[in-house]
Order: sequence, then structure tokens, then C-alpha cells
Amino acid sequence: MSLLEYAQLCATTLPQRGDEIEQARRLPVDIAEDMRTAGVFRMLVPKIYGGLEVHPKTFIEVLKLIATGDGSAGWNAMIGSTTGILSASLPKAVAEQIYGQHPNVLTVGVTAPLGKAELQDDQYVVSGRWPFGSGSNNADWICGGCFVFENGEQVMGTYGPEVRLIMFRADQVKIEDTWYVAGLKGTGSHHYSVDNVAVPRDRSVLLGNRAMIRTPLYQFPMLGLLALGVASVSLGIGYAALESFKDLAGVKKPTGSNRKLIDRQMVHSDVAKSVADLSSAEAYMEKVIDGCWQSAEQGERLSLEQKASLRLAAVNATHKSVAAVDRLYQLGGGSSIYMDNPLQRCFRDIHVTTQHIMVAQPIYELAGKVLLGLDPKQPV
Repeated sequence: MSLLEYAQLCATTLPQRGDEIEQARRLPVDIAEDMRTAGVFRMLVPKIYGGLEVHPKTFIEVLKLIATGDGSAGWNAMIGSTTGILSASLPKAVAEQIYGQHPNVLTVGVTAPLGKAELQDDQYVVSGRWPFGSGSNNADWICGGCFVFENGEQVMGTYGPEVRLIMFRADQVKIEDTWYVAGLKGTGSHHYSVDNVAVPRDRSVLLGNRAMIRTPLYQFPMLGLLALGVASVSLGIGYAALESFKDLAGVKKPTGSNRKLIDRQMVHSDVAKSVADLSSAEAYMEKVIDGCWQSAEQGERLSLEQKASLRLAAVNATHKSVAAVDRLYQLGGGSSIYMDNPLQRCFRDIHVTTQHIMVAQPIYELAGKVLLGLDPKQPV
């Protein structure tokens, strides 16, 4: 079974596991294992380490389809696959140890620099605590963003304090049971922490640095691919809401009405708007990817404008998906609030995706500054 065939299967089979996933507050082990075997977590790992190194459009399509089946499963697929891109920036020996020798490895993590890494000889001694550790219960390796210190002084980089993503073995990390939330309940996004853990210096990646692998995929910025991943999950949830509403519209009559939803003019209009929101956002994302890929294939580094466009396409897709889900949720009327109606879960899940910093509202302003030729004051 190809990767896309597996993702299409997820779109049809995962809805039956939705209640189980939510109640477990994590991705069940068997689903995580199936994703490992199918290669979901190897999508962005270089071929030289046994990865699939897929085209970014394959990456977003796979995540969208899995999220159509279940938002939490799609989110876990996104976190595991995007963390895998670290393999292209690690020293070869370390990348081979983590990814090459274990082709079905699952790495997850948080980029926010909420840890402190003190450089001591050839290792970092790290302490920190990170929220939103999606998929950490199933992971083999867990990374965390850290500010770096040497001899008690903070290490500075080109754009400010140096931030490194430091990789810990799962047994070095304490996972806290904190994931009690409204949406994306099944992602297992608990807090996790480390306390004075020693990590070899080369088991880390400098955030914002160019990848060591120079094939086309790795001309794309790490955070740009992460943003596209978040947006793809949002699109999948949007398409799931659309299909759920179509099923509902043929049988549901609003309170006090003799006509089914499918017979109401407002429903026709709002369904069309929702389809247009989802389809146009997806098409724009693919168009931007195509332009960036063309440059990457020619060995060119992506321009600041191209990086901004990637981020703009991602934030646009996320918020257009929210608009579509909100519209469909409202059309469903009072039935939308009941737990046996999939629309309520789509509504809860989609609004959690918007809280990821990669697709937050300020990205519009940042991208707009770049596209107007202004200094964004920070790397995109």
C-alpha cells in the first residue's frame, strides 16, 4: 500500500475510532504503529537515512487526508513527520544513529525555547519544561527548544539569542498528565520536562540554520514546512465538517420547519461558500509550494518573499478552514451541539489548531511587511 493509499484509508476508517481516541487523550498505540509502518513519520526524512523525502504537496495531502478521518490523528501525524525534518540538519553520524538505523522511529518535540542548555565541554546540560508535547507518549525521541548559555552568559546569534532544538531519548523525559482540553483531545499534548539532563553537543540543531542536506525539499525552511503541516490538518478538519454536514442536510429538519436543510436556499449558499473557502485556500497553498519547489530544484535558496508566501498560504488555509467549519456548524442548528454529531468535534478541533504559533493571526502582519518590501524585524 502506498503512502497516499494509506492516508485515503485513514480518511474512511478513523472516524470509527474517534470516541476511543478522545477518551484515551492520546493516539492509540496501534494507530501510531500503523503510521510508523506506512512511513508517515518518514515523509520529511532524507532518503540517505531511509526516509521518503516526499514532495511538499504529497506531505500536505497525506496530512489532510488523515485529519479528514480524525483531527487528533492528523495532528500526531503532522508533529511526527515535521520533527523528522531535523534529520536533515543533524550531523551525519547522529542522524544515522537516530533515523537511519531505525527507519520507523518517531520523533516529536516543541520548538519554543523554554529550556536552558548550559554548554559544558562537548555536551549540553539541559533543564526545561515544555507544553503541547503532542505524541510524546508514543515517541522514541523528544526534542525541546532551548536558549544556550556558556560560562553563565547567554549565547547570541544573528537575530538574537541562539536557540537550539535538543533531542532527548524518551526515557530522559518526564511526561506530565496535563492534557485536559476542549479540542484535539486525542493528541496527547501533555507537558514534558527534563532536569539537568546531559546531551551530546552534536545531538542538537541550530534553529534557523540551513539544512546540511541540500536536495530540493531542504531548501524549504523548517518552520515553513511546520506551518504547512498545521494548515493541512486544519483543511482536513474542514473537509470532514463539509462531509458531515452533507450527511446531516439530507435528513435534518430545523426546529419548526417542514423542510430539510438540503432544501433551504441559505444552506445552498453557505455550503458553496465553505467549498470555495477550502478549495481556494488549498489551491493557493499548492501554488506557492510549486513556485518554491521550482526554485529549490534549481538549487536556489528560497527568497524572503517566498518564505513569507509559504507562511501566508498556511495561515490563510487555517483561517479559511475555520470560517468553513463555523459556517457549517451554524447551519446544523441545535443538533450541532450534541456529542453524536461530528460537527461539534470539528468545531472544537479546528479552533485548537488556530492556537499554534505558526498559524497565529500576527503571521498576516509579518507576511504583509515582507510582501510590501518592509523589514519584518525578525526572520520569517
